[in-house]
Amino acid sequence: MVDFLAANQLAFSALLMLVLIGAIMGGVAYSTLLERKVSAWVQDRKGPNRVGFFGLFRNFHFWGLGQPMADGLKFLLKEDPIPDRVDRPLYVLAPALVFIVALVGFAVIPWGGVVDLNGDGVADVHCQVANPDVGLLYMLGVGALGVYGIVLGSWASNNKYSFFAGIRGAAQMLSYEVPLGLAILVVVLTSGQLRLEEIVLAQIGPGNCWNVLTHPLAFVLLLITQFAETNRTPFDLVECEQELVGGFHTEYGSMKFALFFLAEYTHLIVNSAFIVVLFLGGWHIPFIPGLQPEHTSIWAMLFKMAVMGGKIASLVFFYMWVRWTIPRFRFDQLMQMAWRRLVPLSLGVALLAVVMVYWGVPGMSVWGKVTWGLLGNALIVVLAVAVAALTRGKVTGRQANLGSIPLTAPAKPRPRVARGG
Repeated sequence: MVDFLAANQLAFSALLMLVLIGAIMGGVAYSTLLERKVSAWVQDRKGPNRVGFFGLFRNFHFWGLGQPMADGLKFLLKEDPIPDRVDRPLYVLAPALVFIVALVGFAVIPWGGVVDLNGDGVADVHCQVANPDVGLLYMLGVGALGVYGIVLGSWASNNKYSFFAGIRGAAQMLSYEVPLGLAILVVVLTSGQLRLEEIVLAQIGPGNCWNVLTHPLAFVLLLITQFAETNRTPFDLVECEQELVGGFHTEYGSMKFALFFLAEYTHLIVNSAFIVVLFLGGWHIPFIPGLQPEHTSIWAMLFKMAVMGGKIASLVFFYMWVRWTIPRFRFDQLMQMAWRRLVPLSLGVALLAVVMVYWGVPGMSVWGKVTWGLLGNALIVVLAVAVAALTRGKVTGRQANLGSIPLTAPAKPRPRVARGG
């Protein structure tokens, strides 16, 4: 069996795909529990802690680890109504589309480098489901498809609040894809690669360092835009209960409703893996035996996959921490932040990467890269703060184009009474 997998990349990729789908689905299920535990930690309470494994152990509930199973069983057993006057084909298709689009991105993520399965000293297979030459473009294309599920679900629901949420989602995702693409362009310019595995290798070895050290501002921009792409607070305006009831999924129930939220957590995990690959060295940690490219044994592969999972879990925890710490923006503030703040910053960061490549900074030593990168990023931040201070407008909690609020209500005209003669 090992020799067959060593001689057949397709068979190894198929097996790896099944393992990763199971791991990601398990991570998605327990992300719901982690979300509740993080919110409880932020709010100084315990969170779910009473649901165990179906009463197998009395008086011991395993810290609520059975909660995702109870939630899944609840969604499966709930009634699945379909409202009248909905566009039934699109209504049913939208949740499945959102979930599938969120899941297929993991295929091009490099999880453990190359592997020597039979121990003959020759790398046999890549620990990757697919390794296309344009893996980065694949991730961007798949991520851009996520907006279709939200728009189709909101349109098919035949509900004006859902439709408003769909329009918001389309505007938000399309707007934040501009700084997202420019932040990724920084990595492409620095590494000269579109293959995700080569981008990881470009951050490893003598004279190389993680991209977050040379382009920290691009890393922050990518992190912010991923909040918007995954509809996470403070950018969850498509689910804003104050004015949209429940948002684009108002008319959904049972497993259709669950698929939307499972897709959100799947997006969270896959996008975190994408950020780890681009800026945090993928499966690599400096000076740790077993995590270098020359280590290709099965145990080294498992170690690398565990490190990759740990980095992803750390980012997922950060996403959840931010959700329960920062309140959501108003929608006009959200759009202004994209076009008037993040787009100019991302243009500056991309221009800095062009200048660094022109002057040969990627070929310098680690200290040279880090020094020039930090100086350039600091210069961009100083210029951004100066421009913001010089163009600062009046601070108000009201949208600018709505006008002023009268202090007193206008007096109503008295009705004229006809006088008889």
